[in-house]
Amino acid sequence: MQISTFAAIEIGSYSVNMEIFELSRKYGIRSIDQVRHRMELGKDSYGTGRIGKKLVRELCLVLKDFCGIMEGYQVKGYRACATSALREAENVLMILEHIYQTTGLKVDILSNSEQRFLGYKSIALRENDFHKIIEKGTAILDVGGGSIQISLFDKDTLVTTQNLKLGSLRVRERLAPVEPSTTHYEELVQELIQNELNSFKKIHLKDRKIENVILVGDYFTDWIMAQRFSHKSDLTRNVSREAFQKWYGAVVGHSPMELAVKMDLPLEYATLMIPAAIIYKRMIQELDATTIWTPGIELTDGIAYDYAEKHQIIKPAHNFENDILMAARNIGKRYGVSKPHIMHMDMLAVKIFNSMKKIHGMGQRERLLLEIAIHLHDCGKYISLSNYADCSYNIIMATEIIGLSHRERNLIAHIVRFNTTKFTYYQEMGITSDISPEDYLLIAKLTAILRLANALDRSHLQKITSLRAVVKEDKLLLYLELNKDFTLEQGLLQDKLDFFEEVYNIRPVLKLNRK
Repeated sequence: MQISTFAAIEIGSYSVNMEIFELSRKYGIRSIDQVRHRMELGKDSYGTGRIGKKLVRELCLVLKDFCGIMEGYQVKGYRACATSALREAENVLMILEHIYQTTGLKVDILSNSEQRFLGYKSIALRENDFHKIIEKGTAILDVGGGSIQISLFDKDTLVTTQNLKLGSLRVRERLAPVEPSTTHYEELVQELIQNELNSFKKIHLKDRKIENVILVGDYFTDWIMAQRFSHKSDLTRNVSREAFQKWYGAVVGHSPMELAVKMDLPLEYATLMIPAAIIYKRMIQELDATTIWTPGIELTDGIAYDYAEKHQIIKPAHNFENDILMAARNIGKRYGVSKPHIMHMDMLAVKIFNSMKKIHGMGQRERLLLEIAIHLHDCGKYISLSNYADCSYNIIMATEIIGLSHRERNLIAHIVRFNTTKFTYYQEMGITSDISPEDYLLIAKLTAILRLANALDRSHLQKITSLRAVVKEDKLLLYLELNKDFTLEQGLLQDKLDFFEEVYNIRPVLKLNRK
């Protein structure tokens, strides 16, 4: 039985955390050690926009110590991730270079959507029945230092996820000037977040019934809830509304100093627990859920889960990739795209993609990007019927898609724009864009397939009942079964075929069979 040792490192808003895991196909994922160093990077980043040199030096020293621990455990693989504190710092590139030169560690700056996606995987690691819980209306409330993420699941499917920049540390810093002079701090926090909550309810919640709320946040709130609400062996940590209210009263009813002494916490964490508790309470009230879950997870759990999944050490019960696709579908639905046309295009494009694997060299992730582009390629028509390509591009770039990096979202936005606009060659694009030559070629490959699939359903009448795609020498033979006249599609297909041939050096040839 092969067991590998893996280290997951999180550089968060107010702590730097490393967890060592043993990974095996037989036993799955097992945590064997954890090290944490308190450091309020977020206080600098959210307050001044950059992280000062004193904290940067401290961070490098901490990570150097982590490297020593990794050597002691003979770690075979690692991943170091940073969240919003570094992501929002103006001097982030300098910090990453200092870290690399000091420690040799390469740190990934997670986009918010990537960070929250790993958070879901953290829940799945700790809670075996995660996919059963989210079969009913479920909201995951992830309160971090910099922001709140609200994600709605129903029937084992992600419905929507939205980010509000109102995390516990950011709220504390924004209210710091008025806190000493007020006796109703709780009301101030509620006023600060209420407008965003109202907008979320109006747009996304509507009449949806939420039965379960999963509370996710930084380690101190999860740890305290777990200790007060459940037995250590109870991994699900089912909490009643009454029990939560009791915990809430114990937190908000004390000053930060009293809370620190009573719960044996550092004073900095006590000052963050209070706004976090108020945020949790207000959101639970708005969602009116009957069951509260506190799984007590950390981002490092999700990092380990993601690594084990990608290296086929574990087989997840929940299809997380489908969550990404469903999130895109729901965005398209919000902007009124044609579902029959989208589903028909998806069928055509996937068959073309799969038939050409040996030619294009792309994998499952690239196919997912293609499918997302299909679901969003017409979303700009909601704003403008004449300029919808640019509108679609702007909507995609402004909309968070769970599980995708900023780079992947940028790729999708370009693919969608080039679906109906003149394709820009790299020499021209490189002047105004930071797209790499590799990503440019990927955009070209997926755009060619998108254009072809879209043109095959130009009338939106789904005239093709089945498609079989076969590569033969320098041709892509497309055997089409038709139920209607195909004259329009054939007549407007020429430029799509030319572009496809330019990209792949093979030409699609239609073989029509009319019923």
